[in-house]
Amino acid sequence: MTSGRVIENHGSGERLVLQRTAAQTGGRLLAFELRLAPGGRVPASHSHPAQEERFTVVEGRLRFRLGRRSLVLGAGDTVSVRPGTAHRFANPGPGAARVLVEVRPALRMQELLETAAALGAAPRPLHLLLFLREFAAEVRAPLLPWAVAAVTRPLAWLALACGLDAGYRRLRRRLAEGATTP
Repeated sequence: MTSGRVIENHGSGERLVLQRTAAQTGGRLLAFELRLAPGGRVPASHSHPAQEERFTVVEGRLRFRLGRRSLVLGAGDTVSVRPGTAHRFANPGPGAARVLVEVRPALRMQELLETAAALGAAPRPLHLLLFLREFAAEVRAPLLPWAVAAVTRPLAWLALACGLDAGYRRLRRRLAEGATTP
């Protein structure tokens, strides 16, 4: 997948333009420009078990929750999020925020972002379980991740064993074939 590809998550107000992909960097880096509409926000507080993210605000403002700290970043400000650190962010407005984001190592973050956008603002609970199972190396619940995993993994396994994952598999197949909408 090449740079320049656009991923839009209408539910969260995120628009990502890929600049450097895992394929281009040997898996070392995923870099993208994030445009976040006023009031837009990452769908949920989360952490990345093995990845570091760096956010540099180019234009606008970004309200950031990093662990227990709250920050408001403006143009020229950068924040790094170490692996395992709970975080979330939003655009407090009034204009769009433009942010350069780097994720190291890339792992399957591009697929995660594409899938999250395709699932939309209110994913079906079953799809969310399957998403968390599939992308466990990239994203985790910020609070008691071991407890969340202890519940979600068996439920996702049960859904797979019962063949209830057909809708999620169709969505993933369409994404793999290059479709931009679910």
